[in-house]
Amino acid sequence: MILYKTDRYRWLAGLIIIVVLYSLYYVYFADRQYTYFIPRKIRHIIKFVTTIAVYITGTYHLGKLRDKWMGQLWHIIHISLLFSITAIGLYDWTFGMVRYSIKEIAASMQEFLISPVLYVAMGIINNKLKH
Repeated sequence: MILYKTDRYRWLAGLIIIVVLYSLYYVYFADRQYTYFIPRKIRHIIKFVTTIAVYITGTYHLGKLRDKWMGQLWHIIHISLLFSITAIGLYDWTFGMVRYSIKEIAASMQEFLISPVLYVAMGIINNKLKH
């Protein structure tokens, strides 16, 4: 059962990195008053880079596990939502500001992608499936 401990360690290491990225994003960017003074395109880039960093972290750590379904689901969810967010962002950059309701949808998708909730939920489901 050493492999199980290795899988558990890899999953936990990924969780810790995602929690740190999520926390840094909120401490230094999202929950700051000066964020509104940062140019809109720079804010988009910061959000995008954070989301990609979480995606790469999850891809690396879930890709090393025996249960491949978690990595596949991670890819499907992240790529589809990243495509949607990127399309909204490109529209915003090219044609001007998008409606507030669409911005809120994009913000919710980005929040879901960077938060550890998806990663933890997949770990809990995987644990329940094994027992």
